[in-house]
Amino acid sequence: MSTTRIVVQIPDEERYDVRIGDGVLERLGATIVEEGILKLGGRVLVITDSNVAPLYLARAKASLKGAGLIVDDITIPAGEASKCLSIAGEIWEAMAALGLGRDCLVVALGGGVIGDIAGFVASTYMRGVSVVQVPTTLLSMVDSSVGGKTGVNLIAGKNLVGTFCQPSYVCASTDVLSTLDEREWRCGLGEIAKSAVLDSDEFFFWLLDSSSCMVERKQEQVAEAVSRCVVFKANVVAQDATESHGIRECLNFGHTLAHAIEKLSGYGTFSHGEAVAEGMRFALLLSERMIGAEAAFTETVCGLLDSLGLFPLDWNAPIDEIVDCMKGDKKVRAGALRFVLMDDVASWQLVQVPDEILREALEEYFEGKKEA
Repeated sequence: MSTTRIVVQIPDEERYDVRIGDGVLERLGATIVEEGILKLGGRVLVITDSNVAPLYLARAKASLKGAGLIVDDITIPAGEASKCLSIAGEIWEAMAALGLGRDCLVVALGGGVIGDIAGFVASTYMRGVSVVQVPTTLLSMVDSSVGGKTGVNLIAGKNLVGTFCQPSYVCASTDVLSTLDEREWRCGLGEIAKSAVLDSDEFFFWLLDSSSCMVERKQEQVAEAVSRCVVFKANVVAQDATESHGIRECLNFGHTLAHAIEKLSGYGTFSHGEAVAEGMRFALLLSERMIGAEAAFTETVCGLLDSLGLFPLDWNAPIDEIVDCMKGDKKVRAGALRFVLMDDVASWQLVQVPDEILREALEEYFEGKKEA
């Protein structure tokens, strides 16, 4: 299978490549040297987790060492609980003990948790060292590895501490996706659906037509979906790298309720993508109430989610708890919640939602699930 190369150019940042294809992991080290990210003999720290290390750490290290780089590695426990300040502190201390300087390179080998915490550590160690993202899940390939957001969780909520740190390179080796279980696969499909709805009719209807191929993991369609998502996100980030102009906030479609679901149900109970799909369903209902979206649009998007195996979650919680949890979200301004609402494909608005309307919509949403 051929390799797709996408160049991400953020204003006032160094451009970087995203390479997507079967086997690009084997050229990780060579690409780092050829692109001038690190010179021969440079120091590399690979950060990975206990799930990924037995599968891909040896391949990554062999590629890096084969290119003439000096490699150390750190493995942290797998799971969302590791995306915290205490683990970040342990990694900083380890980096200092290894004698790593400002000219070192961090390689994030893993899914979104590893990408977020490794990027955060890299962006803060010695006030910033370079990071290369090597995503190993569908979700991280289509979303978190591109765009430069890093972060760790607090008890109060998800991703409340973080930085913007663009990677120097993203190595998306699609062959590693073969080891994902069904839950992780659906997780990635949720973010792909979100991107398609936000991007264009062309992407949206392509995904509708290709949904069965995505569920069956057909390699050609999977690589195409990853490429489309990367191009979409790169274009959004190029217009609003630090979420200061309101454009990048479209990427939060479905996430306001999703983050509350993840926290209230216990991190790991539902995958991030499953929670995002649920959040999209609710945001569409809210869109009907607040911006006049048609029910037919909601039905079409929900039909896409169903076709991808992203069915409504068997979950609910007291309305007051959900609202209070959402009030801890980063998107709150002056105590008011803001939602990304949509009335058509690629047509979105960032809307402040009064508490009373939000509560009514949540009640309607949960009543509708009971009747379904």
